[in-house]
Amino acid sequence: MLRALLGDQADEAIAQMRERGIDPAALDAGGALPHDPAAMQQVLAQVQRLFASGDDQPVNWEMAHDLARQQAAVGGDPALSSAKQREVLDALSVAELWLDAATELPPSTAPARAWSRAEWVEATLPTWRTLTDPVASSLSAALVDALGGQLGDDDDSGLDDQLRGLGLPEGMALPGGLAPGQLLRRLGSAVFGLQVGQAAGTLARDVFGTTDIGLPLLDVPAPALVAANVDAFAEGLDAPVEEVRLFLALREAAATRLFTHVPWLRAHLLALVETYARGISIDVDQLEQAVGSIDPTDAEALQAALSSGVFAPQTTPEQQAALGRLETALALVEGWVDEVSATAALAHLPHSVALREMIRRRRAAGGPAEQAFANLVGLELRPRRLRDAAALWAQIARGPDGAAARDAVWDHPDLMPTAEDLDDPAGYATRRTAAADESADLDRALAEILGEDTPQDEPGQDAPDQNGPDQDGPGQDETERP
Repeated sequence: MLRALLGDQADEAIAQMRERGIDPAALDAGGALPHDPAAMQQVLAQVQRLFASGDDQPVNWEMAHDLARQQAAVGGDPALSSAKQREVLDALSVAELWLDAATELPPSTAPARAWSRAEWVEATLPTWRTLTDPVASSLSAALVDALGGQLGDDDDSGLDDQLRGLGLPEGMALPGGLAPGQLLRRLGSAVFGLQVGQAAGTLARDVFGTTDIGLPLLDVPAPALVAANVDAFAEGLDAPVEEVRLFLALREAAATRLFTHVPWLRAHLLALVETYARGISIDVDQLEQAVGSIDPTDAEALQAALSSGVFAPQTTPEQQAALGRLETALALVEGWVDEVSATAALAHLPHSVALREMIRRRRAAGGPAEQAFANLVGLELRPRRLRDAAALWAQIARGPDGAAARDAVWDHPDLMPTAEDLDDPAGYATRRTAAADESADLDRALAEILGEDTPQDEPGQDAPDQNGPDQDGPGQDETERP
């Protein structure tokens, strides 16, 4: 039954339950709940232990943390030696020197770091909470609304009849005395804990640093590389591992500079993710209809309902708009990192062009880790227009003001390019000039309405006489002329 409920993640869930002293086989022996009262009590006791570590939070974070650490350690995750740490830190230091010639943005003031996969999990898990709590809250509320009617309200009225309908003996309560709605919330919290742990742990074996998915995963941006993942990526490539490490260090350091010195950017990206996630809704009518016809002890019927799409979130127009803004913002971030790091690497790394193309394709294709995150948050954080954004940043840098003009675009959110600019990078300068002229015209019109000085007037100065200044000489007026 667990495999029907959790699909591909069932193995991780079963392993997690066994580590907590829970026998999954006892939860669904022979595909049906046991009829013996003692056996049923044992099942409920095991369920109670499963939920005991959680509360009514959207995600069971203790479970998520434990599973993420376990997943990160798959295949080995030894502590970094002093020599390995030095290799990573030296690469990040050299990258900062090369970036000084490619961007006006200064280095981050936070110290560089060399991490194991476990250290990456520990450092980034707080941001996973920020990303996943909104969607978990939305889905949990929808499920409680849809299924709560099956079990009754949060009080105990009529609960005995409902429990007997599920095959429980008379007088037997839910585990721990939980109310039905609370039980559903605990169940959702446990499931989301497993999902978050699986996603974060899988990503820990795949990412190079803290900015691979386009979002900054640290509250205080700092350049960091996961040494084992960098070395694994370099295996089998034509480029030496030292060159690969330097190229990845350039990307990580460039992204860290951007998130450090553009203070509004991190909050802007996370707010777009939250806007999308909080708009998640479920077709409750369809869900209630499907659940109402299912025998909870029939694993095959439940699996059929799960596979029919009744639990699939419904995308609203507001979510589509937020998704469009998020995709453009992610493309601009990754396009800037792509262009700046490639510019810095070109004079130093012989394989920089090939490595740049490899990273582009890797980001475009995604992988199991990114798919796990997509399933978790409800959207794919892939910069679909990375190449268009990189071309736009290169176009701006070729202008008369060079890289300074490119980096100055990040000064304010209102200056950010739009999807239209990604469609036509060559026309960006013309559109910006037209927008600036329109803004200036509006300022002049408002000044006239409010009786203020217009920009061409100098405050405190009279307009010059048409015949020239002081033609009559100092101290004279027309009444004194002979």
